[in-house]
Amino acid sequence: MIVRVLLVLLFLFPSNWSQWRGDDGQGVSTETSVTLEWSAEKNVRWKTAIPGRGLSSPVVWGNRVFLTTDLEGDVVAGAKAVDHTYDGKPFKHPDSVGADRKHTLQVISIDRDTGKVLWQQTAFTGTVYDDRHRKGGYASPTPAVDGSFVFAYFGTEGIYCYDHAGKEIWKATPGKIPTVGMGPGTSPVLFENLVILQCDEDNGERSFVVAFDKKTGKQVWKTERKVQASWSTPLVVNTSTGSQLITSGNELIISYDPKTGAEIWRAKGHESNAIPSPVAGKGLIFVSAGFPVKRTLAIKATSKGDISNGNEIVWRFDKGTAYVPSTILLGDYLYLMSDRGILTCLEATTGKLIYEGGRVPVPATFTASPVAVDGRLLLTSEDGDTFVIKSGPAHQVLATNSLNEPVFASPAISNGMIFIRGEKNLYCIGGKTS
Repeated sequence: MIVRVLLVLLFLFPSNWSQWRGDDGQGVSTETSVTLEWSAEKNVRWKTAIPGRGLSSPVVWGNRVFLTTDLEGDVVAGAKAVDHTYDGKPFKHPDSVGADRKHTLQVISIDRDTGKVLWQQTAFTGTVYDDRHRKGGYASPTPAVDGSFVFAYFGTEGIYCYDHAGKEIWKATPGKIPTVGMGPGTSPVLFENLVILQCDEDNGERSFVVAFDKKTGKQVWKTERKVQASWSTPLVVNTSTGSQLITSGNELIISYDPKTGAEIWRAKGHESNAIPSPVAGKGLIFVSAGFPVKRTLAIKATSKGDISNGNEIVWRFDKGTAYVPSTILLGDYLYLMSDRGILTCLEATTGKLIYEGGRVPVPATFTASPVAVDGRLLLTSEDGDTFVIKSGPAHQVLATNSLNEPVFASPAISNGMIFIRGEKNLYCIGGKTS
């Protein structure tokens, strides 16, 4: 009887995918009836063209899908990126582009069941503060959504709040955030009445974390931090000692009280670019980085103060991580993935190596982070191939699903459907009809 009631509730109140890597920010869906075989012609419920450029993942609330995009225009005379320095000398990354052009940054709402575009609002138009990586974009941060509002963040160009009908509720500019000419990457996260941003800049001289009131856009708290540019999205996690906001970084890994911005604990950082997002479980916080240093740390969630030299760091593993994709925790195992899709499986509580060198069947490069559903890992490559991997202590590829379109954004899962944003289209895979 209880099982029947739960199934009815799941049908009436379908699961949402409300922010980067899902409601809890960890990439794991609790659904069990999801189609895990598809192609460009098979099990595609709908495909909707998305104009412009964007690496943001779709988010889902009820029967609405939201995502962002950047319409890049013509060169604007005199427009250029903010100046950068490295070791006291002028610096421009060889892959930095984009600040010399006009950009139109938009938020799009799509009907979850039909793929119809419901509205498309322009949040910002004009020239931008900094360059982007030629493979990235100004619409790289994934929006966050709750039952009333959707929050879209575009770095220095601002954070914008819309209601579900597309009406702008408020906008705010957190400040000028130079990102070494690589563009924005960190996504907003939601906690109670707050939307929180991690704003790390070039050399860490003016980096901060900031929280805005979800209803009004009023700044509630702001905490400065001496951490250089990062693209990692923070993680809100509930622990036995209260809620924490976990932030990754080159110099420091810091936990804050998400209600106030007060620091709870800190540890020495990765000494590496902070792009992958933290995950948590088993009483531990797992934080990783992949370039130039490959490193994963497991930290006690009950830590306090400066733990850099203490036993609160339970284990450390120094290989297997990616430059961009995040790790994923599923059951008893933590899975690390390289940028080539090579998996390493560790026992989460001890760091014991279970297996390494788990390969996908074809050469591939990955920007999207893995997600998991029904005991399966989904790894989506830049070629648009999604490899279905069996979870557990033995590596096994169960299926390869190809969309024949480049994919850089991570999938979203909601109400039995998988939403994959390709270079030109948003795909809805499988799902219920009601």
